Amino acid sequence: MVVRIVKMTFRPDAVERFQELFEGWKPRIRSSSGCLHLELLHDVNDPRIFFTYSHWEQASDLEAYRLSEVFASVWPTVKPLFEAPAEAWTVDREHLLP
Repeated sequence: MVVRIVKMTFRPDAVERFQELFEGWKPRIRSSSGCLHLELLHDVNDPRIFFTYSHWEQASDLEAYRLSEVFASVWPTVKPLFEAPAEAWTVDREHLLP
């Protein structure tokens, strides 16, 4: 399993719009092949900052999502709302807590 973490910093005037858009996108993202988990996290100190946190069965599932029609509709819509470039990490989950 791989975990994908994406940090997004939005313009203050775009925060509410992003939240509305994400509500519509999340079922489509969650139904992507290999997507095991998706959540949206919101920074407690800076209302402009959000993180998506997702689990994928394997790296190839994440890559297939990134090449999908869903991603092709999401990314060009959300990117103009950014105040700073997005940052992303794909990591292996090595230790699970009991």
